[in-house]
Amino acid sequence: MTTIKSDQEIQDFVRGCTFMGTGGGGNPKDGIAWLTAVRDEGLPISWVDVSSISDDDWTLCPFLMGSIAPLTEEAKKRMKQLGLVKDAFKSIQAESVRLLEEYMKVKVKTLVPIELGGSNTPGVVAAAARLRISVVDGDYTGRAIPEIPQTTPYLEGLPLWPISSVDKYGNFCIIKESTSYEMAERIGKFIAAASFGIAAQAGFLFKGNDMKRVVIPGTLSRCLEIGRLIRTSRDSGQDPVMQIVKELNGWLLFEGKVSRKEWEDKEGYYWGTHTITGEKNFADKEFKIWFKNENHISWLNGKPYVTSPDMLIVVERETGEPLTNPEISEGQRVAVIGLRAIKQFRSSKGIDILGPGHFGFDIDYTPIEKLVS
Repeated sequence: MTTIKSDQEIQDFVRGCTFMGTGGGGNPKDGIAWLTAVRDEGLPISWVDVSSISDDDWTLCPFLMGSIAPLTEEAKKRMKQLGLVKDAFKSIQAESVRLLEEYMKVKVKTLVPIELGGSNTPGVVAAAARLRISVVDGDYTGRAIPEIPQTTPYLEGLPLWPISSVDKYGNFCIIKESTSYEMAERIGKFIAAASFGIAAQAGFLFKGNDMKRVVIPGTLSRCLEIGRLIRTSRDSGQDPVMQIVKELNGWLLFEGKVSRKEWEDKEGYYWGTHTITGEKNFADKEFKIWFKNENHISWLNGKPYVTSPDMLIVVERETGEPLTNPEISEGQRVAVIGLRAIKQFRSSKGIDILGPGHFGFDIDYTPIEKLVS
């Protein structure tokens, strides 16, 4: 079991989750706030090894659903008219677990994060603490993703539904069943969009033996290590960007200044493109990243470059602090780090659901190590 207690450990963990969130995965400020509140209430913040979970115990995956796009003034006005003004719960993720337990008449023993991200992962850890149950050291994606089918249970053909849904204002829903993962995603997005942002939903109700088939083990501990490495590198006067590239066997794909930001809130997702004008070794070059919540497609000087399922991670150039896409603004100096995808998403089914073609681009997926020497 790993337990974190101090502010520094909380910040390191959330920083590492944000890094692996590849531009999405939620707001890290929320993740820090949720874990700090749990700690201050005297509840333990911890996770357990996959091997400690009984094969017969029920496990469940609560996740945040909705757009991370900034709210417009018009949206804020409409929310007030609808009475969406006051938070009803300390943890909507915990409430989504309680709702599905009640509906399915089961007792969940362990929670599993769907992905890695600055709020989605800490939110599950905090929910487990409030429910007095365990959370496993692992997740179902190994990064952050915009769509539920982009998970290992989908790759293995395991069911997603039924799904519970709770927003922070106290609206409860159950998606009993669906014709497909994609349709369940669409329904979930519409439910979240109804409350102008994020809902907590819970699905992937598995016994421990099925969870162990598809979970990616050790990822929460890895996030803690990554966050700590970024902090200690800069505190010791080292280049945090190059240290993280070295330790994770990654690549520095680009560095420069954000020269253009284009985005829109569409279909419950945060879509857009960041253009970066090169500096230092990348002077006179241009790098573009297309995102749908997370970063997925890149171009170097107008030619297709690294794409999902491999990871594109944008950080502040000097500090190495990872940036979510809503945080990125024109004029920032950034670095782009590339990492290999986990092996499950390099399968033909994984590439079909998370590669460039899935997002509508006529680009063949090429593994990052074949593009960058």
